Amino acid sequence: MKKTLLASALLGVFASHTAIAADDTAELRKVIEQQQQVLKDLEKRLEETEKRVEQTADAAEANASAKSATTIGGYGELHYNNIDNNLDHSKDKKEMDFHRFVLFFGHEFTKGTRFFSELELEHSLSGEGKKGEVELEQAYIEHDINQSLTGKAGLFLMPVGIINETHEPDTFYGVERNPVESNIIPATWWEGGLALNIKAAPGLAFDTAVTSGLSVDASYSIRGGRQKVSYAKTDDLAYTGRVKYTGVPGLELAASALYQTDLTQGKDGVDEASATMLEAHGIYSIGGFSIKALYAQWEIDGKEAEALGRDSQTGWYIEPAYRFNEQFGIFARYNEWDTEAGNDADTTKKMTNFGINYWLHEHVVFKADYEKQSGAVDADGFNLGVGYQF
Repeated sequence: MKKTLLASALLGVFASHTAIAADDTAELRKVIEQQQQVLKDLEKRLEETEKRVEQTADAAEANASAKSATTIGGYGELHYNNIDNNLDHSKDKKEMDFHRFVLFFGHEFTKGTRFFSELELEHSLSGEGKKGEVELEQAYIEHDINQSLTGKAGLFLMPVGIINETHEPDTFYGVERNPVESNIIPATWWEGGLALNIKAAPGLAFDTAVTSGLSVDASYSIRGGRQKVSYAKTDDLAYTGRVKYTGVPGLELAASALYQTDLTQGKDGVDEASATMLEAHGIYSIGGFSIKALYAQWEIDGKEAEALGRDSQTGWYIEPAYRFNEQFGIFARYNEWDTEAGNDADTTKKMTNFGINYWLHEHVVFKADYEKQSGAVDADGFNLGVGYQF
């Protein structure tokens, strides 16, 4: 009897523990299921977060790519001139002029193919009866054929002189561009056509170009013959070549030559005249000191040009400068040029400049200089200016 009671008690205890264990197991399963659901929710949220991060990164990358592919820049300069003409005071120059407002637009299609353009407003206003002009100075496609050859097609600056291709106001001394390159080369000078740059060796490069050319009238004014690629006559193309050496730090040596079979482009009433331009320059910089020198000449084969003395047109200048620090620099420049060098008269014009540049920022400059004109002219005065580039 006692054994039966003991067995019954043991079975009861076992059944009770079994029931409790079953309840605990059910509760544990429930907790595990809840934790699994939480984990699934966390995984889902993590996946969604990763997707958002990837989308944000893709958008940022696309936006950065778009920003780097297209670029906008420009430059401008305001001038104040106070020049007395000592031969004729009615020709005194006392004026203020926002000489140039320029915008650059560029786009990189690929690492090897680019577009560049330069749109300029001169003298603040343009239109009928206004003194200013809106001009497209550059608009070309440039393509790297390989590591040594780069070609361009379109409207571009001619590869001649010092300031023709680099003329932003923060890159040179003096308020006005020098008269030799302005009147003889004549900067700023652009044409339409094809060009090729050849990197022959480290520091040695050649440029060639076949372009539209000048179209002078009976005055044989080189500067007046620029057609600016506006319905430009192309009866006779211009052929240009340049060699440039920059293999020594601080040194640039270059020489350019241009030939055009008829400078008049077959203009009625003007005799045909072939022309050759030669230009050479050197730039040397060491420490804060720099010196520039340039010589340029035109030789025109035409009877009418010879009769005017304009069969030969020459000019040269030398410019030493010293930059004390990032803010201050001083310069002096002596210029001589003659657009009628073929005659026997003394028609040489001379100009001496000296002044100071103050860079408020690397690309923001204030300028002041004094100028004295002599020779075939007699004038003196001063110039003030501010310029920028971005």
